[in-house]
Amino acid sequence: MAAAAAAAVGGPQPPQPELPAPGLALDKAATAAHLKAALSRPDNRAGAEELQALLERVLSAERPLAAAADGEEAAAAGGGGGPGAAEEEALEWCKCLLAGGGGYDEFCAAVRAYDPAALCGLVWTANFVAYRCRTCGISPCMSLCAECFHQGDHTGHDFNMFRSQAGGACDCGDSNVMRESGFCKRHQIKSSSNIPCVPKDLLMMSEFVLPRFIFCLIQYLREGYNEPAADVPSEKDLNKVLQLLEPQISFLEDLTKMGGAMRSVLTQVLTNQQNYKDLTSGLGENACAKKSHEKYLIALKSSGLTYPEDKLVYGLQEPSAGTSTLAVQGFAGATGTLGQLDSSDEEDQDGSQGLGKRKRVKLSSSTKDQSIMDVLKHKSFLEELLFWTIKYEFPQKMVTFLLNMLPDQEYKVAFTKTFVQHYAFIMKTLKKSHESDTMSNRIVHISVQLFSNEELARQVTEECQLLDIMVTVLLYMMESCLIKSELQDEENSLHVVVNCGEALLKNNTYWPLVSDFINILSHQSVAKRFLEDHGLLVTWMNFVSFFQGMNLNKRELNEHVEFESQTYYAAFAAELEACAQPMWGLLSHCKVRETQEYTRNVVRYCLEALQDWFDAINFVDEPAPNQVTFHLPLHRYYAMFLSKAVKCQELDLDSVLPDQEMLMKLMIHPLQIQASLAEIHSNMWVRNGLQIKGQAMTYVQSHFCNSMIDPDIYLLQVCASRLDPDYFISSVFERFKVVDLLTMASQHQNTVLDAEHERSMLEGALTFLVILLSLRLHLGMSDDEILRAEMVAQLCMNDRTHSSLIHHIPENPNPKSGIIPGSYSFESVLSAVADFKAPVFEPGGSMQQGMYTPKAEVWDQEFDPVMVILRTVYRRDVQSAMDRYTAFLKQSGKFPGNPWPPYKKRTPLHPSYKGLMRLLHCKTLHIVLFTLLYKILMDHQNLSEHVLCMVLYLIELGLENSAEEESDEEASVCGPERCHDSWFPGSNLVSNMRHFINYVRVRVPETAPEVKRDSPASTSSDSLSSLHSSRRPKVLQRENSGTAQVFSLVAERRKKFQEIINRSSSEANQVVRPKTSNKWSAPGSAPQLTTAILEIKESILSLLIKLHHKLSGKQNSYYPPWLDDIEILIQPEIPKYNHGDGITAVERILLKAALQSRMNKRIIEEICRKVTPPVPPKKITAAEKKTLDKEERRQKARERQQKLLAEFASRQKSFMETAMDVDSPENDIPMEIATAEPQVSEAVYDCVICGQSGPSSEDRPTGLVVLLQASSVLGQCRDNIEPKKLPITEEEQIYPWDTCAAVHDVRLSLLQRYFKDSSCLLAVSIGWEGGVYVQTCGHTLHIDCHKSYMESLRNDQVLQGFSVDKGEFTCPLCRQFANSVLPCYPGSNVESNLWQRPSNKSIQDLIKEVEELQGRPGAFPVSISSETNLSKEMESVMKDIKNTTQKKYRDYSKTPGSPDNDFLFMYSVARTNLELELIHRGGNLCSGGASTAGKRSCLKKETEVQSDCLAKSYSWKISELALEPTSSDSKFSYINCSMY
Repeated sequence: MAAAAAAAVGGPQPPQPELPAPGLALDKAATAAHLKAALSRPDNRAGAEELQALLERVLSAERPLAAAADGEEAAAAGGGGGPGAAEEEALEWCKCLLAGGGGYDEFCAAVRAYDPAALCGLVWTANFVAYRCRTCGISPCMSLCAECFHQGDHTGHDFNMFRSQAGGACDCGDSNVMRESGFCKRHQIKSSSNIPCVPKDLLMMSEFVLPRFIFCLIQYLREGYNEPAADVPSEKDLNKVLQLLEPQISFLEDLTKMGGAMRSVLTQVLTNQQNYKDLTSGLGENACAKKSHEKYLIALKSSGLTYPEDKLVYGLQEPSAGTSTLAVQGFAGATGTLGQLDSSDEEDQDGSQGLGKRKRVKLSSSTKDQSIMDVLKHKSFLEELLFWTIKYEFPQKMVTFLLNMLPDQEYKVAFTKTFVQHYAFIMKTLKKSHESDTMSNRIVHISVQLFSNEELARQVTEECQLLDIMVTVLLYMMESCLIKSELQDEENSLHVVVNCGEALLKNNTYWPLVSDFINILSHQSVAKRFLEDHGLLVTWMNFVSFFQGMNLNKRELNEHVEFESQTYYAAFAAELEACAQPMWGLLSHCKVRETQEYTRNVVRYCLEALQDWFDAINFVDEPAPNQVTFHLPLHRYYAMFLSKAVKCQELDLDSVLPDQEMLMKLMIHPLQIQASLAEIHSNMWVRNGLQIKGQAMTYVQSHFCNSMIDPDIYLLQVCASRLDPDYFISSVFERFKVVDLLTMASQHQNTVLDAEHERSMLEGALTFLVILLSLRLHLGMSDDEILRAEMVAQLCMNDRTHSSLIHHIPENPNPKSGIIPGSYSFESVLSAVADFKAPVFEPGGSMQQGMYTPKAEVWDQEFDPVMVILRTVYRRDVQSAMDRYTAFLKQSGKFPGNPWPPYKKRTPLHPSYKGLMRLLHCKTLHIVLFTLLYKILMDHQNLSEHVLCMVLYLIELGLENSAEEESDEEASVCGPERCHDSWFPGSNLVSNMRHFINYVRVRVPETAPEVKRDSPASTSSDSLSSLHSSRRPKVLQRENSGTAQVFSLVAERRKKFQEIINRSSSEANQVVRPKTSNKWSAPGSAPQLTTAILEIKESILSLLIKLHHKLSGKQNSYYPPWLDDIEILIQPEIPKYNHGDGITAVERILLKAALQSRMNKRIIEEICRKVTPPVPPKKITAAEKKTLDKEERRQKARERQQKLLAEFASRQKSFMETAMDVDSPENDIPMEIATAEPQVSEAVYDCVICGQSGPSSEDRPTGLVVLLQASSVLGQCRDNIEPKKLPITEEEQIYPWDTCAAVHDVRLSLLQRYFKDSSCLLAVSIGWEGGVYVQTCGHTLHIDCHKSYMESLRNDQVLQGFSVDKGEFTCPLCRQFANSVLPCYPGSNVESNLWQRPSNKSIQDLIKEVEELQGRPGAFPVSISSETNLSKEMESVMKDIKNTTQKKYRDYSKTPGSPDNDFLFMYSVARTNLELELIHRGGNLCSGGASTAGKRSCLKKETEVQSDCLAKSYSWKISELALEPTSSDSKFSYINCSMY
């Protein structure tokens, strides 16, 4: 071997023996046998030299490339041959030499017989179908090939079949990755005694041939790689070289499949350092080897790497542990020694941003060995082979060969160390690659096989500094895409963040490196080493800080953004994968008390990094307006380690919390995110496009919520539990910009929020407080309780399949950890909370999947609307849950109406978080609750039901978490300070609920009605309200009590914040004051506001009781239930209070208030006694309650319309004065209808399209949706009561001589025989066979809205079942078919008075009254001016009516086109609809019939239209009418009613 090596490198060579004769040379088998025999001798020097000479000739490094060139030339000349002939010849020689003269197939079989490997190791590529058994797996990355899986026993195991994305290898037989019980029969643990020893001569030739063959392969790789100027190899050139070398690599791959014996030989060859040094050093006179070595060095240099002998040693100084990595001090000094490092791919980034100094100082403080990034020395074939594998961007064949060798344990260790050695080079190549996705998959294909073994990961961590290398490489990788942060102080910010628009983040190029890091952190020994290393923690926090505040959103205030950036996808993916998943991996190892020190380390350096971040962005006390970032990984690291410290490690929370100033800073940005969510849902960010909504939805989505919104809420809960509650509550309302709304005045001015957004932002603030105070995910709930709550919330939104439920339940935060909270009880929890609905077949033959639906007891006891709100991505899911809850209550008979979200008792708080409940017992919140109750009661700003629901929820939550029951003696005695408090005497909600507020001083606009009120003659000190008057002297308190609004408390909390900062640092004081004075001023300072004093004289209890009256729609509706049943105070858990509406919620709160304090109970009774005698409220049935609800809605609608009707009332009055003599007593209608309704209001219509309510006017008429149909039903009526028979033959008739149509035809013929045609047409009706029936659904709409609606239908490309061109449409509200709109005549709403009881007057008397009425001027409607929109629409609808029937009925007279035809037709239509109305009403228009409620009448509207049209052209005809009801006047309707 030594001689062969000397010959290869061109050193002194011994005399060459003669080569075999030409004939023998051609006989490969004979030559191989000859050489094997020569090498078997004790002195085999001659045989070795002979073999090396042969291999030198056969395996020439220049032959493949030369052959390729020759092949191309031959192909161009049209000749034969090709580049593959030489390779095939060389491979044939190698096979013969390995077999030693025997058959190659027999040799392979013989080697396989000595396979000692117990591992499968089958390697597959992408899209291979494999199996994963979680029951047998130790590592979560364990996978099995199909053969090993089926031959193993996995009955009842938790396994899945999957399609591999990046490739993998079978782990069967590897006890470090999976349990032995899961091994298949072929790979059970073998005893070494059962494996025979390999004969010495079997693999002897392999030991001589393979080193030269592998060296030749490396030479091919060296020669074939040409470095282009751009440092990016041509993809075409790389593929060409790889294609030429594919036979050689395939040959090596085949060798690995021979089993453990051959893999052992290959391992020795690949790892032998002496062989590599002798063959590849390039020394001596061998020109080929020297040239090859030079190209290798060029390749190293072009990759930003240097050979150790050529590397200049830079003096690196390690800064002290206390040096800040984010501060700017000392940046220049650290740059001199580090500016040259890794300049090849960093210069372009540093030049423009000026960030080079900053980046270098970070690395100098954390990197222990700078050679990690730029020094690479190869000592074996394996190391250089991996180098070229990386350089060629991981060709699949090479990857497969390297992985096929992994069952050899010695090789696996060596290869893992080699892989770690090249880790920085992998990162650099990956960044430059144009096929980063493919390369990433192949990197992970290798690394997952190496780092899934904990023992191996621990070994390389100790021996090769694996953790240092990974963290440093990740840090360097991200530094190439840093930009200046614009968060907070855009001009002076010193913070840098990753640019989410860079390809590195958009393409997830970092993914394989992060995946490896997560993988090794899943091993406990490695994770503990990481947590113990303070330098690593500092470096990692620096890395995480790159993502802190990335992807900043700035609210567009003027124009819509032109281009919607989609970088938020990259931002969310980066935080989840690069920050959150490593965090969960670390947290999985901090579960016991013994790991407390690890948590303390993380918390310490996390707080340091946060402080550096606050300093870098120049943050003091207020966030910059109209900015939001959803990415705060440092906050979330801190929050999650705090949670783990309290929950699992029994750490004292206060021992790991910072001071008050830091807590105040920590809460600002998570709170800003919650406020921004409300702003986004309120459409305040609509100009930023849809992407901002996408961010808000992703933030709460199931894959991200565990790592984003949940830590944010928890951190805010921690801050709230330790900060002053008044400060926290006022901060919440200030961040949500609703401070100005929280005034008791009827009008206010909001300086920071538009009026249209106020209500939704107030809803958002209250909902956030409810979530903050109700959520227990990190405050005491176990993993199984969390799983149950998550499952119930998802099932309540919708029925779900098993896979959908797993998808929507917040997924395991760390997929690589192998630990899923509650995973073992998933199925048991599911069976406990849900019923399975079996799959069913649909009519089309397809099968609907089986679904899980919540059990009845879950709806009854566990439905939690707060959890549903927290977990909904779409707002419609909340409504869906409430609709399903409502349906359950109605089906079960528990509540028939529309329920409110139920109040659910909470899991007890962990003792460390008891301070959170102080929020419910602070004066600021009580002031807010009192103010909102008052505004709701007084209908200020039209506050929504959701606001009231949240207010009552907070009050009930406060009563549930109140302190011990106070004694009445203590409650009745007020100390000097408590008596002079401006709003409430103390901070306990139970006592404050009964405290009466008499007067409140407010700041209101000068136009507000409160300004006109005079101040009371005398006001006591506790009647004039101020939120901060308790801190003033008593004398000043009486004279100048300030404004009774929450913003005065905001000013106070700002003062408190400044005091804390002033105590901390005098330097901070200079920064705080100008920022605060520039950005904020009290809303009361606006000159348009003035001071007014309101008389309130209410308490929270009195407001609740009055609210009960308002909700019930009845005065004095509340009656204390304990007056009738005293046991209710002993056992208050009454099922009737579990579900209900707002009335039930108020009753439940009042009952709890009475239970908490006897004084509250007494005051409630006194309030009720003052307004009503002690009589319990009348119980009403469900039907009566439904009627009352309907009447209440009508009453509210009428109240809203009063202002709008005022203008029309005056217009109507002027019209009546000109149309008829209202002062004449003779003109009073002498009928019973006149006294039935003394005051008739103007009819008001609701447009079902635009939603506006108002009367119909001539300029903007309202119409009734109608369906016009030709009808001959009346013509089939008979006088004979004899039952008809169905005709069954053509000869049989349906008694045509007996029908109304036949009788009237005979009558008309008879009249026309003796009278004029015009006179005859006045005496008959043609509606018996040619009538038009007018029907309606009862819904109204504006005529102009209807035209727009029809235009939209014409433009709609969706296939419709009606003809829009013919005027057909569906009602926009009920979707009933219609084809016209009947205009509503402006005037009084007298429709309810048309149908009176039958009159006892005779027909003669009625005729006389009609004749008298005809003689009066103005008795009949005056025709509307033809110029108005109403008249045009009336003409239009008459055309529709005419076009509905056949033409012969429109020209019925003997003279076509005669005006008599129109008069006859319109009169007949009126007669037809009157007759049909009689049929529907059972023959009586007055009493109605069974079908009356099922049909809506439009008879009045129809006759009004017809009357107006007739009055225009045929006013002379009216005097000729006697008994026919053609007029819309109520007199004619009354006559017809009486006649029928």
